[in-house]
Amino acid sequence: CLAEPQQVQYKGGKLINPKFDLGLHGWEAWVRVSEGSETTVSAAIITKENSKRVIASGNAYPGCWTMLKGGFQPEFPLPTELYFVCYNKTVDFWVDNVSLKEFNKTEWLQHQQRAITRVRKRKIVLDIKDKSGKPIRGVKVNIKFTKPYFHIGCGVTDTILQHKKYQEWFLKKGFTASVFTNQMKWYWTESRRGIENYTIPDAMFQFFKKNKIEIRGHTVLWDKPKMNQYWLHDMTPKELLATAVRRLASIMARYSNDIFEWDVVNENLHFKFFEEKIGPQASGMFYHIAHVIDPNATLYLNEFNSLEIPGDVYAGPHKYINKWREIRSYPGNEDLTIGFGLQAHFGLGKPLMPYIRAVLDFFSETQMPIWLTEMDVPNNSNQALYLEEIMREAFSHPGVEGIIVWAPWKPGMNCTSLCLMDDNFNNTPAGDIVDKLMAEWRTPDQNGKTNSEGLYRYDGFLGDYNVVLYDPHSLNKVTRQIKITNKDPNRIVIPISI
Repeated sequence: CLAEPQQVQYKGGKLINPKFDLGLHGWEAWVRVSEGSETTVSAAIITKENSKRVIASGNAYPGCWTMLKGGFQPEFPLPTELYFVCYNKTVDFWVDNVSLKEFNKTEWLQHQQRAITRVRKRKIVLDIKDKSGKPIRGVKVNIKFTKPYFHIGCGVTDTILQHKKYQEWFLKKGFTASVFTNQMKWYWTESRRGIENYTIPDAMFQFFKKNKIEIRGHTVLWDKPKMNQYWLHDMTPKELLATAVRRLASIMARYSNDIFEWDVVNENLHFKFFEEKIGPQASGMFYHIAHVIDPNATLYLNEFNSLEIPGDVYAGPHKYINKWREIRSYPGNEDLTIGFGLQAHFGLGKPLMPYIRAVLDFFSETQMPIWLTEMDVPNNSNQALYLEEIMREAFSHPGVEGIIVWAPWKPGMNCTSLCLMDDNFNNTPAGDIVDKLMAEWRTPDQNGKTNSEGLYRYDGFLGDYNVVLYDPHSLNKVTRQIKITNKDPNRIVIPISI
């Protein structure tokens, strides 16, 4: 929020562009209102045929300027008008320093690839010396990439316990993370008051733990009223608070130190079940308690439409960040790492890639981790294409740490949403895309020899490596495990003595 605006270029009304072509358009502007409190504002494009599409929503404030940022990709090259909408008719509304930049598809992909090289890869140098510290030339080097740092996972249901082929399929894919689509939710583990049953999630948990696949805890509490058991609705505020705290302690203590991330309160931008019953700081209190119970896990909010729908005024990036600030303002939460979970349930239309990038930019300003937690694309002729576009954009963005593909399998599914395979465990086109990208984002095996300085260089993705070194002169052989993270510099020198 800036106190001093730039030179005002535009006040009220509309900007008219004679003709937007089919490129990707990144767009931003500074907004402000004259008085009162924060006011929701939107930008929309409207064609001469009265087709309207919101391309950004956010908050404007009195006394300072905030940025609206978004983008669009026209379906047809028609004359188009860009409108600004203020939802409070009692205030004056200003827009300043509007900018619009067009990218063709090649430019967009080139930017992604440069970002991937910069953010997801490192220049790695193995510095091989003997016991006396002298470089060894001609050491045979074999390097295998064993685990990526960036997580790509898949949601599952309890059917994975009943189908051996489903288990084999999941493990063969190379997913590094998973989430149970329903089996950790409160209505599943305690459908009847006071009778908890963790049999199914325990069995699922043991399968993934045995196979060293990380699990996101989804979800501890849910702010959507109809997703809470009927007996919770009749409780007094005091009873509900005590029961919710018992739920936090029950599930989080059970899996503490093994679940690496928790969605603590699900969808608390769109819904306010606990806030309306207990008080406006209910979410902040729950995140505080969650951290006390499992201090090693990263805590997340988790919301829909923040990434997918620019016109959702309840869950736009400004609203989401305000909620994040509210939770961190609760006493004791000031230094908590609380990440942004973006469900990423996209609709039938073409994803707004410039808007997706703008939203990820917004959240990255907080320096908090970002996940696409439930990403799917409806089944249509462009499903695989759109899936690839979204995954590439997420992987290329420095703020994103992982993607969960929301593609749980059950026998006989008609696949109205996202399926990666059929009932015979053969890939769908979407499954082919996931395989292609996961292979592309892995470092291929490295085989070679050190040079005259005892050095072996390669470019590799962030992640874990198994390194085997063999000196044919001394017959010494050494095996090392190397972990490269995003905290490492762009060029890493790893000394090894053999």
